[in-house]
Amino acid sequence: MKKIGILSDTHGYWDDRYAAHFAGCDEVWHAGDIGHYEIIEKLKEIVPVVRAVSGNIDHGMVKRKCKELEIFEVEGVKVLLTHIGGYPGRWAPGMKRLLKEEKINLMVCGHSHILKVIYDKELDLLHVNPGAAGQQGWHKARTLIRLTVDGTDMRDCEIIELLFCR
Repeated sequence: MKKIGILSDTHGYWDDRYAAHFAGCDEVWHAGDIGHYEIIEKLKEIVPVVRAVSGNIDHGMVKRKCKELEIFEVEGVKVLLTHIGGYPGRWAPGMKRLLKEEKINLMVCGHSHILKVIYDKELDLLHVNPGAAGQQGWHKARTLIRLTVDGTDMRDCEIIELLFCR
């Protein structure tokens, strides 16, 4: 059983509450638009495993160290982590085919700044977009997600809303 923290679209903004909410997690996944690689380094101080992908605003160290797409397995669940992926019924070009070919069970993306947790019956997978954790963008709520992966059971999805600190 693994407890996973999920965030996206920090755009270089660090909030100490990330550490508070992700303490006790086994892994943290960042779905892109990280902004500065220091965000990843701070997350690595909190949890043993940090997985991150680059987004469309990322450059420099983030682009050098983070791929645009990662496929990996956690507790027998095949995960695809990317920044721009769409969502059930509106997948990004080529994404539906890739999800089918790779037999993905959990797809995590960011980009839209819109929190979505949707089960896709057709592809038999859970889609998670944690919304945006940073302060840059048009979103009205800053959100994080915690999720438990226990074998093929994905449960205890917690949505954490953070107030803006401007």
